[in-house]
Amino acid sequence: MAYLHEHQAETTRVSPRRSRPGRRVVCFLLLLILLSPGCATWRQRTIEFHDAVYSGNFDAADQLLAKSKGQARKKNRILYHMNKGYVKFMQGDVAGSNEALEKAETLAEDQRRGPLSATAAVLTNPEARPYRPEDFELIMINFYKAMNYLRANDREGALVEARKINLKLDRLNDKYPDHKNRYQRDAFAHLLMALIYDASRDDNNAFVAYRNAYDVYRSDYAPLFGIAAPEQLKRDLLRSAYRNGFMDELKAYEREFGMTHVPAAAGGDLVFFWLNGLGPVKERSMIHLVASHAGGIVTFQNEELGLSFPFVLGAGMGSLSDTRALSIAFPRYAVRPPFYVNGRLTINDRRYPLEMVENINEIALKTLRDRAARELFNTLSRLVVKTSVERIAREQNPWLGLAVGIFNSATETVDTRNWQTLPYAISYARVPLAAGDNEVTLECISREGLYRAERLRVNGDGRGTVFHLFQTMR
Repeated sequence: MAYLHEHQAETTRVSPRRSRPGRRVVCFLLLLILLSPGCATWRQRTIEFHDAVYSGNFDAADQLLAKSKGQARKKNRILYHMNKGYVKFMQGDVAGSNEALEKAETLAEDQRRGPLSATAAVLTNPEARPYRPEDFELIMINFYKAMNYLRANDREGALVEARKINLKLDRLNDKYPDHKNRYQRDAFAHLLMALIYDASRDDNNAFVAYRNAYDVYRSDYAPLFGIAAPEQLKRDLLRSAYRNGFMDELKAYEREFGMTHVPAAAGGDLVFFWLNGLGPVKERSMIHLVASHAGGIVTFQNEELGLSFPFVLGAGMGSLSDTRALSIAFPRYAVRPPFYVNGRLTINDRRYPLEMVENINEIALKTLRDRAARELFNTLSRLVVKTSVERIAREQNPWLGLAVGIFNSATETVDTRNWQTLPYAISYARVPLAAGDNEVTLECISREGLYRAERLRVNGDGRGTVFHLFQTMR
């Protein structure tokens, strides 16, 4: 909740004749407040669905979504289709998953192109408007679609989705001309393209994509998200340079990596993706601002966060001149640390570490932090408008002013909606496969050294690449 400190209430004698319509207004607004979701977060309002996902009961999660189809026609419909696409993905329903994800992507694109009505959000709160996905959530739509196409052995379709990721990032960052997001390029998208090109024996494009992935890991992901270029990526980049006959590039990368490429006989392999844990959940937090007044300007500041927002006092904004402090409700991410922190694959008594390639949790935190100043200014602007409306209403009718004040206080919250079924992080490994059935063991290791072993049977043809995905929920 957001509220004004030291709010100066006015005492006015009210005649019985004027009080009746005012009281009716108060009752009406109180009814609206009672019917609204109030302070409950999105997680709390959808706890049954998310508990079903967390426990791995995707049939129950699917049934719960079917019961809430009203969301598919309202302000939460993009989030509804993203959740549906994820559930269908985990059920192995490739067509159903892509249909839902395509719907979410189309709705998000229509939202981007069309005007977003902010009237309701200004008068109440951001949850009054249609859900607008975070930038990284839009990217993950294409990741899941790419995985679906790989399951269907449609590598061209998977490539289209991987290419879309980088095109989307270019467009998304055009929204921020004055403050570019740190999440501007997706290294994992380049790596995914490289792996698909490699599996399709498109050696030249595979080399370019591997090189692009390595450059982004080195320049962006290592300093910003703490993810260095995977060792497997380096080996694949060397192998790709060798296959293309790019000997100068091969020697340069061998020196840079401290590795020597040893050509091996062509054979089949497994590219294994491990989706570990669950990403962060949006919650409500409070940010406190101190007001300073000078020359008809009130400036709200938070020295700890380095924030400063000046406002010129205009007509109807006189109440701000009495304000000394302000508390603003603002979203923050509650991190859900995964139980398992390391993983590896074992095949034929050889172990292969699973290396992290995408830290969705860290990207989410950095993305929200990057736009914090913009969002805080929008929130503060909304409070200024609502406070001004309250003062004008109180001058016209004390009962109406009281009603508006109650309504403003009760409806001032934050948007805690987010795609809460995304994984905490994605890791991968490449392991050799023999022709026929191969027994692969996935070992997940916790901080306390506890192990979980999953035995998988993967069929290889001794020549091509097989893609496989596994998710641990906790």
